Amino acid sequence: MGDVGVAGAVRAGVRGERWDGGEGWDDGPLSRRERVFDGVRAYRMIAAMWIRSTMAYRASFVMTTLGNFVATCLDFLAIVLMFSQIERLGGYSLPEVAFLYGLSAVAFGIADLVVGSMDRLGRRVRDGTLDTLLVRPAPVLAQVAADRFALRRLGRITQGLMVLGYALLSLDGVQWTTAKVLLMPVMVVSGGAIFCAVFVAGAAFQFVARDASEVQNAFTYGGSTLLQYPPGLFAQDLVRGVTFVLPLAFVNWLPALYVLGRPYPLDLPTWVAFLPPLVAAGCCALAGLAWRAGLRSYRSTGS
Repeated sequence: MGDVGVAGAVRAGVRGERWDGGEGWDDGPLSRRERVFDGVRAYRMIAAMWIRSTMAYRASFVMTTLGNFVATCLDFLAIVLMFSQIERLGGYSLPEVAFLYGLSAVAFGIADLVVGSMDRLGRRVRDGTLDTLLVRPAPVLAQVAADRFALRRLGRITQGLMVLGYALLSLDGVQWTTAKVLLMPVMVVSGGAIFCAVFVAGAAFQFVARDASEVQNAFTYGGSTLLQYPPGLFAQDLVRGVTFVLPLAFVNWLPALYVLGRPYPLDLPTWVAFLPPLVAAGCCALAGLAWRAGLRSYRSTGS
C-alpha cells in the first residue's frame, strides 16, 4: 500500500470514518455510538475467531491454562512462605495481604484477558504490519486489543478469585456493611478498567517509542505486583506517584483499606474509597485521547 493509502487510512481511523482504500471515505463520519458499536462488534468477532482456533486443540488449551494457573499460584506461594517466618508484613496479616493480592490479581487478570495483546503494537509498528489493520473496515483499537485473544489467561483470574475467596473466609474483625459489600464488585470492575487504560496508554506510547513493550510491562505487570503488598512497605514518594500521577492505588489500596478498616496512606479522607469508578472513567478517557494522538502520528515504516 502506498503512502497516500496509508495516510488516508490513518486519517479515516482518527476521524472515525471508514476508509474504502481508494479515492476517499465511504459512509461519511460515524457517530460516537456507531464507532463504539463497530469496535465492540469487531472485537467480539476477532476474539471469537481466536477462541475457535484455541478450542480446536483442547488438550493444548487445558495444559496452557493450567500452566498459567500454576505459574500465578507460585507468586502467592512465595507470600505464604514469607509468612511462615513472620506473623505480619508491614502490619498486615496473611488474610489481609491475600485480600490485596486477590483484588489486584483479578482486576489485572480481566484487563490482561481483554486487552493484554496491546503490548504487541510496537512490533507491528516496526515491521509495518499495522498498515494491514488500517485498511480493514474495523476500528484499529479493537483489532489490536483482540489480536491473538488468549483464553488461557483465565488461569490468572481463577487463581486470583481463589485467593480472594480464601481472604474473605479468613478475615477477622471486618465489620461488613452494605457499602463495603457493594464496594467489592465495584473495586474489581473499576480496577480492571484502570489497568485496561494503562495497557492502551502504553500501546499509544509505542507509536512514538517503537520498542517500549518492556516500559509498558513495568506499569502493567509491575503495577499489579506492587498492589499485592501493603502500601506501608513502600516509600511515600512512590505511594504519591501511584495515587496522584498514575492512579493505580484506586485499583485496590484505597478501597480495600476502607473495607479492612485500615488507615489510609498520605492522610487521605475516607471518601476516596468510593472514587474508583470516576478514576477509571477519567483514565479511560485520557487513554483514548493518547491512542488517537498516537494513531494520528503514525506514518508507516516507509517500506
